[in-house]
Order: sequence, then structure tokens, then C-alpha cells
Amino acid sequence: MKNIIYTFLMVFFVSTLSFSQDCEGILRACKANLKKKNNNFLSDGQVYTAFLDREKAEFKTTFFGGSTYRISASAGTSEDFVIFTIKDLKGNVIFTNKDYKNAPYWDFKIPVTLPVVIETELDMDKKITGCAVMLIGFKQ
Repeated sequence: MKNIIYTFLMVFFVSTLSFSQDCEGILRACKANLKKKNNNFLSDGQVYTAFLDREKAEFKTTFFGGSTYRISASAGTSEDFVIFTIKDLKGNVIFTNKDYKNAPYWDFKIPVTLPVVIETELDMDKKITGCAVMLIGFKQ
């Protein structure tokens, strides 16, 4: 019985550690995207993380009028694993990177303050399960 408990704890610890390390690597990729093309976007301070398994995650935020934002999303080594969709509170799609080959980041100039819901999901043709990380940056 002692060996079973020990084995269970080791498997749990190793899987938790590898999940954490995987998400940390993905976070570094998202941070790098905030600096691409000589545009230094400052993170809003939040790390939007979800472990997805054939499902979607939703994050609510507000974009403030007159600001330029960059959304960066990743789920691993390939830049096109994550689909993110921005919707208004009525569910109308404002933008989806699916229309742009799942681009890993996208810039937005927001004319008026707008509360939004951002859905993230894995592209099921490329990855079924895993950690997805999203960052929202704004132009300094």
C-alpha cells in the first residue's frame, strides 16, 4: 500500500512539474511576441492561462478607447496552435485569428472603450490538449 501511495505521489509531482515547465516556456514565447517588430508592448500584468482538453477558455477584459493593444497567444512549439476570438458582450465576433492562419499575435487600435470576452481554444487539427497562454499588451 505504501508503494502505491508513493508511486501515485511521484506521478502527480512529475506531471505537475512538467505542466508547470511547459507553461513557463509558452509564457516566454508570448512575452517575446510582445516585443516583435520593434513594437514594445507593455503587458497588462495578467497571465491568462488555461489547460485545454477539447474545450474553450473565456477571459473577460476591457479595452480602453484610444489605446493600441497586442494579444499574444501560444500553446507550444508551433506558433499556430491557439485560436483566439474577441467578442463583444452580446457575442458578436470582433476579431478571430482563425481568419489569419491562427497568427500568434495581433495588434488592435481601439477607438472607444469596449468590454470584451476573449475565447481561447486549441486548433484541433494541430493539438488536442495542453497549456494555452495568452498575454495582452498595450503600447507604451
